[in-house]
Amino acid sequence: MIRLALALLAIGILGAPAAAQTTRERLDNGLTVIVRENPVAPVVAVSLLVKTGTWWETPSNNGISNFVHAVMVRGTTKRSGAALAEAIAALGGKISASGEVDYSEIRASALSRFWRELLGFTAELALTPKLAPGELDGERDWIIGRIQKRRDNAPSRAFDEFFATLYGPHPYSLQVLGTPESLRRVDYPTLVGWYRRVYRPQQMTLAVSGQVSAVEVLAEARRLFGELPRGGETTEAARPTPANPGTRRVIEQAAQQTQILAGGLAPSLSQPDHAAVKVLSTILGGGMAGRLFVELRDKRGLAYTAASYYDPVRDPGALILYLGTAPENAAKAEEGLRREIDRIRTDPVSDDELRRAKGYLLGRYTMDRRTNEREAWYLAFYEVEGVGQDYSERYRKAVETVTPADVLRVAKQYLEKVTTVVLRPR
Repeated sequence: MIRLALALLAIGILGAPAAAQTTRERLDNGLTVIVRENPVAPVVAVSLLVKTGTWWETPSNNGISNFVHAVMVRGTTKRSGAALAEAIAALGGKISASGEVDYSEIRASALSRFWRELLGFTAELALTPKLAPGELDGERDWIIGRIQKRRDNAPSRAFDEFFATLYGPHPYSLQVLGTPESLRRVDYPTLVGWYRRVYRPQQMTLAVSGQVSAVEVLAEARRLFGELPRGGETTEAARPTPANPGTRRVIEQAAQQTQILAGGLAPSLSQPDHAAVKVLSTILGGGMAGRLFVELRDKRGLAYTAASYYDPVRDPGALILYLGTAPENAAKAEEGLRREIDRIRTDPVSDDELRRAKGYLLGRYTMDRRTNEREAWYLAFYEVEGVGQDYSERYRKAVETVTPADVLRVAKQYLEKVTTVVLRPR
């Protein structure tokens, strides 16, 4: 395990991603275009990120960003959704669209020799969606079905309930899919108005990664997107402060296992403590070497699943410790989880454990960036989040310089007030 982690770390430092040429340009209308020339793989990937997601939503229109994109992929003014999918499949590729937390995305990929056609299809979907009134009811019903399935799934519902409890009035408490009630309030004028408000060039980032020429891609992007009117500037209203009540909630639902989630608010992607908390999260739940897995699953047999999650976002993130356990072991598992939290907050980690965690963390980061699809997404994501295109290297260096004292400090700070959600069988 140690050798693998160190090998992955070496790949991250010396491998192809660092050698690839990246070019960034902002068009006159405000749209940002980023091209990564990767001569290795004969594939091209496109990621078009738009600043719209749950961060911009309220409980009354929750889910509208994802809803808009679900309707968009049903077709453009030139061809149906099926015809669009068939045309891209002929290029050896695919295209899709969805809403997320801090952004919404149109993503597409194909063989690199068809990059021009792929970029054209992406522009067609983004700039000329049909948004037919007759498509709304069917898509709404389909999404509501997904919402119900997510609610019936014990782990998914447990995470949704945890975010709602932790974030309180902040929009990160909302679900990406929305609720049946909020979706039913989105009529046709509301949906079209939301699309027109968010699809403005200054709110869009287009990233392309693959076996392409940056000069040619930039020229084609100017041709396809350059005439899009800039539109008025949008102001971002202040968001309510996350709650993090530090309370314990118990939810009963028909299920086979008990889900236990505990954690608190954590730094945003741009804050200095981000790297240290990523290391902290890895020490606790980073794979089979994480403390939760070793102590609560392997040694004591108190959990089927033991993991830690800390995803990068623009506002305060969430450090989540997760256990899936048998109902008869739930009390002992929760007590064991609490002890691991207390231990990481009082006892410094050893140099060996810290080194393993760093190797695992950076190795996973490198492996996640192996494909052009992920590289295109990272390029666009870092731009939308406002952290700069050199963030990847800055992040690696920040992780490498984390000390045992840093881990102890952030553990004391960010796990001082712990919110707990337990979802158990009735």
